[in-house]
Amino acid sequence: MNEKINIELLDEVQGEEALAWVNSHNSRTLSTLGTKRFLDIEEQIKNVLDDPDRIPYASIRGDFAYNFWVDEKNPRGLWRRQPASAYLQGADDWSVLLDIDELAKSEGKAWVFHGASLLFPEYSRALIALSDGGCDADVIREFDVDTCTFVEDGFNLPESKGQCSWITADQILVSRDFGPDTMTDSGYPRQVRLWKRGQDLEDAQIIFEGEKSDVGVFPHFDSTPGWQRVMISRLITFYESETFIADPTAQYVLKKVEVPTHVEAGPWRDWMLMRPKKDWTVGDKTFKAGSLVATQFDNAFDEDFEAHSLFTPTDISALEDVTTTRHHVVVNVLHHVSNRLGILTPPTTEHTGWDRRDLNLATGGNGQVPAHATLQVSAVDSRISDQLWLHATGFTTPMTLSLLELSKSGETLSATTVRKAPATFNVQNVEVSQHFATSADGTKVPYFQISTPGTEPAPTLLYGYGGFEVSLTPSYLGTAGPAWVERGGTYVVANIRGGGEYGPKWHQAALQANRHRAYEDFVAVADDLVARGVTTKQQLGARGGSNGGLLMGMMLTKYPEHFGAIVCEVPLLDMSRFHTLLAGASWMAEYGDPSDPKQWEFIKTFSPYHLFQPGQQYPPVLFTTSTRDDRVHPAHARTMVAKMDEADADVLFYENIEGGHAGAADNKQRAKMSALAWEFLWQHLCGE
Repeated sequence: MNEKINIELLDEVQGEEALAWVNSHNSRTLSTLGTKRFLDIEEQIKNVLDDPDRIPYASIRGDFAYNFWVDEKNPRGLWRRQPASAYLQGADDWSVLLDIDELAKSEGKAWVFHGASLLFPEYSRALIALSDGGCDADVIREFDVDTCTFVEDGFNLPESKGQCSWITADQILVSRDFGPDTMTDSGYPRQVRLWKRGQDLEDAQIIFEGEKSDVGVFPHFDSTPGWQRVMISRLITFYESETFIADPTAQYVLKKVEVPTHVEAGPWRDWMLMRPKKDWTVGDKTFKAGSLVATQFDNAFDEDFEAHSLFTPTDISALEDVTTTRHHVVVNVLHHVSNRLGILTPPTTEHTGWDRRDLNLATGGNGQVPAHATLQVSAVDSRISDQLWLHATGFTTPMTLSLLELSKSGETLSATTVRKAPATFNVQNVEVSQHFATSADGTKVPYFQISTPGTEPAPTLLYGYGGFEVSLTPSYLGTAGPAWVERGGTYVVANIRGGGEYGPKWHQAALQANRHRAYEDFVAVADDLVARGVTTKQQLGARGGSNGGLLMGMMLTKYPEHFGAIVCEVPLLDMSRFHTLLAGASWMAEYGDPSDPKQWEFIKTFSPYHLFQPGQQYPPVLFTTSTRDDRVHPAHARTMVAKMDEADADVLFYENIEGGHAGAADNKQRAKMSALAWEFLWQHLCGE
C-alpha cells in the first residue's frame, strides 16, 4: 500500500506535494516496466517516428511548399520551405525559416509548434502559434517570412486559448483572453475583436460577443478572391452552433445564417453548405440527420429558402467529410467504415442541377475503394485551384500521398504519386478482416482485426474511443505494427456507438443517459473475440485515451472480468466534477450536467471514480497523463490512482511533465509513453 495523500492536493497541477507524488509513481512505473524489451520497443518506435524517409507533408502557398519537420537532431522541429515544383518532384532541398529547438533554448521555454498562418496572397508574414509544453493554450507571434525574424511590434499575443485570422497585412481577427469576463465557463474566448496594426489590443473593436455559458466563439476570414468575408462561429454547446457572416467592406455588420442550431453552416463562394445533426424540414423537404444540403448564399439569411440535397445517408453509409476546391465540393462517405469519394459540381445555370460523379482514383479505379483502406482528400488551395491532396492508407499499407488535378467539369485530369511512406513492419502473413459483434440491444457493431493466422488464441489489444462523433478508420500501424503485431499480438479496433462511423444517429445513440450503449458495444466486441477463439479473457487487453480513457475506466470498474489488462490514457474518470475542471464544461452536451440531480442519476453510472469498489478483483491497469494537459485535468488520473493505491489494487501510473492532451511533446517522449503501454500489455497478457 502506498502512502496516503490528501486527494485535494492532487488537483494542484504544479503543486509541490502533487509533483512529489507524481515523481514517486513515475519511478515505480519505470522500475516495473523498464525492461530490456521496453528499451527495445522504445528505440524501435523512436526510429519509426524519426525516420528520415517518412513523408514530409506540406502546404503549398504561392510558389513554395511549407513543412514542419521533427527528427532526432531537431526534436522540437523546423518550420521550413522549398519551391513547390521541387517538392512535387520529390526533392528535399529545404530552407529553414524557424528552428524551434534553437528558439526554445534561447528563451528557456519548452516550445511546441502549433502551426503557422500565412497572409494571403503575399505570404510574406505569418502568425506563429507556440505552446509552452504542448498545452492547448499558446502564444501568437507575427513572423516576417522574408527575413526569418519575429516582428517586434507586430501582432503578438500572450498565452491563451483562442484563434486568430488574417484579414489584411494590417488587420486580424482575434478571439483570446482579453481579461475579466471575456472567457466562457469552458475556458474558451467569448469575444471576437478586430485588431489593427499599431493599436493597443484593449482598444480593438469588439465585433461579436457570445454568452458566458457558450463553449466559445471562433473567427475566420475567408480570403477567396471575390468572396472575402468574415465568419464567426458561436459554439453554444458541443453540438449546437450559430454562424454569423459579415462583409468587411460593410463595417463588419454581422448577419446570422437562419438555420436551426443543430445545423452546421458554412459559405462556399455563392453557396451555403449545411449539415444537420437531426432530421430537418425546410419547406416541403425533410433532410435526414447527416445529410449535406446547399442553398444560394444570399438566401441563407432568410427564414424561408430553397434547399438542395447533395448527400443523403443510409443505414450503412455516412458523410465523413466535405472538402471544397475552386469549382467543386468533394464528399467523403463512409460505407461500413471504408471511404468512397465523390465530386459535386454546382449548376452552371438556374435550370440545371448539381452534377454528381465518383472521384476517379488511380489507386482504386473509377472511385472503387480498396477493402479496409482509408482515403482522405484535402484541397491544395481551395481559393484558387482544383487540386487535391489524396492520402491513402490501411492498417498494413503505409501512407501514399498523391496529387489530383480536377477539371472544371469534375473529371480527374491526372493523379500523380508525390510521396510514399516507408514500411515499418513485416506484413507478409498479416491479415486484415472486418467483423460484426452483437451488442446487448441487438445492434451490429463493426470491428477490424489485424492478426497473423495460425497464432490464435493470441495476446490481443482492443482499442476504442466511442464519443464526440469521431470515427476510427483504418490507418497504418506504423508503431503498433512493430511493437505488437510483428511480435505475435493481434490488434483490434472497435467502431462502437458514440463515434461517427454511421453518422449523427450512431453518435447520438450513446449520448448522456444512453452512454451505456458505448460500453455494451465494446464489451460485445471483447466477448466476440473470445467466442471466435481469437484470444482469451486473460490474454485480452484494452486501450483508449481521453473519452477513450473514460471507456477504459468503465471497462475496469464495470466489466473487469472481461480483460486481462487495461491501459487508460489522459482520461476522464471523476464524472461528478468533470464540468468544473479545465475545458470540461464544453462536454456537457456529450455526458450531461452533474450539477443537475436528475442528470447525475445517470452520469454516476459511468463515473469510474465512483464505481470503484475496494476489495473487488480488478485487472492490472496502467494510467498515463500529462502535467501540461489543459484540456482533461491530470487530477482525473491522479485521484483515481490514489484511490486504487489505498485499496492495494494492481495499478501503475506515469505522468509526462510535457505534452498537453496529446500526452507527449516530442518523438522521444512519444516513444517512451508508447513503449510503457506495450511493455505493460506484454507483461500481463503473456506472463512474460
